[in-house]
Amino acid sequence: MRFDGKVSVVTGGASGIGEGIVRRLVAEGGRCLIADVQEDRGRALAQELGEAVRFVRADVSVEADVAALVDAAVSELGGLDCLFNNAGILGVTGSLVDTSREDWDRTMAVLLTSVFLGIKHGARVMRAQGSGAIVNTASTAGVRGGLGPHAYTAAKHAVVGLTESAAVELMPAGVRVNAIAPGATVSGLTATVVAGDPTALGQVEERLAKRFGRPALPADVAAAAVFLASDEAWYVNGACLVIDAASEVPGAKARRYFEGPTC
Repeated sequence: MRFDGKVSVVTGGASGIGEGIVRRLVAEGGRCLIADVQEDRGRALAQELGEAVRFVRADVSVEADVAALVDAAVSELGGLDCLFNNAGILGVTGSLVDTSREDWDRTMAVLLTSVFLGIKHGARVMRAQGSGAIVNTASTAGVRGGLGPHAYTAAKHAVVGLTESAAVELMPAGVRVNAIAPGATVSGLTATVVAGDPTALGQVEERLAKRFGRPALPADVAAAAVFLASDEAWYVNGACLVIDAASEVPGAKARRYFEGPTC
């Protein structure tokens, strides 16, 4: 019951990794505010999990929405101890030469500006109370190039950098800021990449099971995210925890050297 009496906000909490985080927090005694644009899914999840959970429709690229969801956590659930800046999209794909400024800006707004806004307004409450934990969802594409589209890769690299700089600023106030960098996980975003259909989760499960022996589920990533937000990680600050079974960030090109003796 690591989160007994604690209040968390999870953006993008209606599905995928965000839903996994919400479920884990509630299972450990926490109360959660789900922020998402998926109203039907968000309300259904809140209803399923009971009185410990609230849903607020929020576009994380709009500052007024982010400020309102932080205020709602305080007014409806009694405070704000943990903030998970998790909401995301794949964003614009294709050649840089063919990418429009409008599509680039929209991708950055959802993937990067939202994290800035979450830290800004979350820290407003946490700094005043002298405690809090913020966990930002980056990606393996944020620590190594060539794993995602251009805008997505740039945004996720920036999330890692912002995590580190925010940790330095907020540390004296008792607020920790860390990030997770998940690899391929069974989620709507991965299904979009693999099958062009966010609902094709079965195809993702099958593909990842062949790769790792079993698929990486949102609950697996949530376990790491929730650890970083817990008091057990009190000495972890400004870190980016890669969660990819050593399949993406370390790379696999050297594997041939490990499979037998050579001269």
